[in-house]
Amino acid sequence: MSQEDELFEQRAARVREIEALGYRPFGRRFDYTHTIPDILSGYNEKTAEELLTEDQQPAVRVRLAGRIQTVRRMGKAAFLHIRQNGGRLQLYVKKDAVPERDYQLFGLLDIGDIIGAEGYLFRTRTGELSVHVESLEFLSKTLLAMPEKFHGLEDVETRYRQRYLDLISNPESRDVFVTRAKVISSIRRQLEAKGFIEVETPMMQQVYGGAAARPFVTHHNTLDIPLYLRIAPELYLKRLIVGGLERVYEINRNFRNEGVSTRHNPEFTMVEFYQAYTDYRGLMDFTEELLRQVAIDATGDAVVTFGELRLDFGNIRRLTMREAVVEFWEGEGRPTPENVRDPAWLLQETGKPTPGEGLAHLFEIHAEKKLVQPTIIYQFPIEVSPLANNSPDDPAMVDRFEIFVAGMEIGNAYTELNNPIEQRRRFDGQLQMRDRGDDEAHQMDEDYLRAMSYGMPPTGGEGLGIDRLVMLMTNSPSIRDVILFPLLRPEGEIGIADRLRRLDP
Repeated sequence: MSQEDELFEQRAARVREIEALGYRPFGRRFDYTHTIPDILSGYNEKTAEELLTEDQQPAVRVRLAGRIQTVRRMGKAAFLHIRQNGGRLQLYVKKDAVPERDYQLFGLLDIGDIIGAEGYLFRTRTGELSVHVESLEFLSKTLLAMPEKFHGLEDVETRYRQRYLDLISNPESRDVFVTRAKVISSIRRQLEAKGFIEVETPMMQQVYGGAAARPFVTHHNTLDIPLYLRIAPELYLKRLIVGGLERVYEINRNFRNEGVSTRHNPEFTMVEFYQAYTDYRGLMDFTEELLRQVAIDATGDAVVTFGELRLDFGNIRRLTMREAVVEFWEGEGRPTPENVRDPAWLLQETGKPTPGEGLAHLFEIHAEKKLVQPTIIYQFPIEVSPLANNSPDDPAMVDRFEIFVAGMEIGNAYTELNNPIEQRRRFDGQLQMRDRGDDEAHQMDEDYLRAMSYGMPPTGGEGLGIDRLVMLMTNSPSIRDVILFPLLRPEGEIGIADRLRRLDP
């Protein structure tokens, strides 16, 4: 028998011993009076004297629950630390201060077990705020060993695959997801303060669109039709703009059948919002305000730390795509502003089928990774922006911007194309790109064209990648660090079912 199996059997035996004492090894309802964070925030600054009444009796009685992190037994007394809801607190258990049955229970406790305790607050001789335990309740038995000394789970794949164990072992991992919730809450609060309403649109679609990506394909048995998991909610949200919902947003899950990297996960979260009667410049102003406030709400400051960088969300720079190519050009032959406007030069320099694709290619290889501080890049080529409105000053460009931070894109916005005649031309152009082998080019969506033909008001729309934004706000180097259950290769057989099966009487 392996050491792991032997430990499992020992803990299973303790289940029976706990039952023999009259406790339920997997607990029942336990009403607590305080969470550990409540206790720490309310009493951590209190002196030993302030925790007593005038007649020197305990002033603060508590009933709390948590998972055991450490146990130090010293004869007929012991100290243990429990963690709950992000807080950690010491308990003091003394043989003559608890019922005999509770003290026998204490002898059966393992690191990782979940217990309830009742007692009063005091300070130990070393000054640590603690609970002097007067009774114990058993709430749940752990059958598997916690990571070594409960000091943290370091194996990265195990952290991603067993996120529950990661959250138990690494308080900083919990902090990441608490911050993620703050980011989403801040975005939702700011949008609703501006009069946006939250909506839900289909996740399974007959025609996918709104982005350049390969979809996941499924099948509806009753209707006998193929369906696609959405790659973006954009076209449905703009249908709502046509219908008169003038400010809408959706915090949405998207699915793209593409590679996995530190910045890409096939299932990811975005917020998309659309506002009638504005344009991309109006959204630029709002985006700067939105991101600054998100940083403050999530971290307490508009300047956040990401690796060795200090990123200032209170000072967002703006550059056109052409300006960025010229400024960040690598190597010899830096182009002039005239070069990057010249279709012939772009075709010769890149060998791409169209000048717009050439300019986008030069931006990706020369500028994108150098956009470290928060930067808005605007004025995009029409060829790579099939849903954006033409720029009134330059027919080769559209009114579109993207937000880059730490060398990665976190958002995309544009003045929406609301001319159905031009939109049909754009869709046809995308079909030609598909014919040339671009399987990420946009499909024809006739229902969307029909909706537009009823009249769509001038509109600005934007999508922000929440996962990447949370990476920046939590100093997380990988997107998998900020997604609770990222996609991983199959693990293979775990074997826990057989172990549990052997415990059957």
